[in-house]
Order: sequence, then structure tokens, then C-alpha cells
Amino acid sequence: MTSPRRDERLIVALDVPTLDEALALQAKLGGVVTRFKVGLELFVTEGPRAVEAIRARGGRVFLDLKLHDIPETVRRAARCAAATGAELITVHTAGGPAMLAAAVEGARQGGDAAVLGVTVLTSLDAQQLAEVNTAPQSLPDLVVKRAQAARQAGCAGIIASPKEVAVIRAVIGPDLLVITPGVRPKGASTDDQKRTASAAEAIAAGANAIVVGRPIRDAQDPRAAAQSLLDELACCDAE
Repeated sequence: MTSPRRDERLIVALDVPTLDEALALQAKLGGVVTRFKVGLELFVTEGPRAVEAIRARGGRVFLDLKLHDIPETVRRAARCAAATGAELITVHTAGGPAMLAAAVEGARQGGDAAVLGVTVLTSLDAQQLAEVNTAPQSLPDLVVKRAQAARQAGCAGIIASPKEVAVIRAVIGPDLLVITPGVRPKGASTDDQKRTASAAEAIAAGANAIVVGRPIRDAQDPRAAAQSLLDELACCDAE
């Protein structure tokens, strides 16, 4: 898989409740960030017009809805999600192989969006998974198993925490797109995230791109915060 340009490795999450706020943050990051995540909060409030507006201002959109339902419902939803013009859309691998394959089929029908399978949310740890009886094996093993299911179903890539990227690469190899949330600058609060790492650590482990929300959104100077992360990625290239 071709390595993305440095500025493509950072996807900023527009985790805000209104389109006006999202576009204001996009404007602050203009010339520094080109890729933006539209997640549940913004999409529930604004719908597809959020994707349209961000794209109209030159942004590339990662539509992160984590679709998880019966296969036919997900196929139809993925078709609609792809039709928004988003480059990437997500489904949850816990929905099973048939659902994942249906998502890939639907996305192909709706446009050119690549489907990414969400493995295990970064807000969960092994203890929490065990409490709901979904982790009979180790957490990394579960992530790898779900990554393999996503690849076999035709997904272009997966979403996984930085902690599992290295083992995913060791088992699956270099061709699967791996995007990692749960990235935090050194010394920053991890908030509700359990499995985190720095931007440099995530990329060094083999991630293709990172998703960062609160450390940029809530920064006094979001543009400077984004540029700092990009500078950190530049240091990775120099090593």
C-alpha cells in the first residue's frame, strides 16, 4: 500500500454538535489539515449536508458511523453513506462476516468510499470486554481476529487502537489500511480512552493514519496543535 503524504496521515475529528462549529474548526485548520472525520454527534444533528459542506470547502471526509445491524440494513445504509461523497466509512466488525460483506457491496453501489471495519473501541479494555463476555481470548487476539474477518469480507482496512497495530501488521502484513484513534500527545490527558499512544508511536507501529479529536478541538490554538502533531510525524520520517 502506498504511504500517504504526511498531511494525509492526520484526520481531525469534527466532534461538535453543529455544522457551524464544524466549519469554523475546519476553517481554523485550513492549509494544515485536509482530512476530517464526521462522527455520530455531527451526523445525527446535521445529516449528509455536513459531509457536503465540508467537501465543498476542500475537505476530505471520513464518515465514522460504525454501522452495525442486519446485513441488508447495513448494505442499504452503506450505499447511502458512500453516496455522500465520503472517502471512508466505518462498520463494526462485531456484526459478523455477512454484514461486513454487505457493507462492502453497498458502498460499491453508492460510490467510491472505502469500508473500514472497527475492531474494538479504544475506550474499552480487557476487563470491560470480559464483563460482557466478548473476550474469551486476549484483547489483541480479538482485534486480530476481527481484522482478519474485515479483510476477508473485502474491507479496505480497519480501525484499531495504537496498541494493536504492530501485532496486526505482524499477522496480516502491510496491505491493509490501518487507522488509529486513541492518539494523545505525550503527557496529555487520555480522557475516556484506555488504549492510547502518541502519534509517532502509532505511525512507527505501522498505522497509515491517525484520528485526533479533543487534543485539537479543545486546544487554545487548534491550528498550532494540529501542526505540532504533523511536526511529530515529520520526525518519524527523518528517523
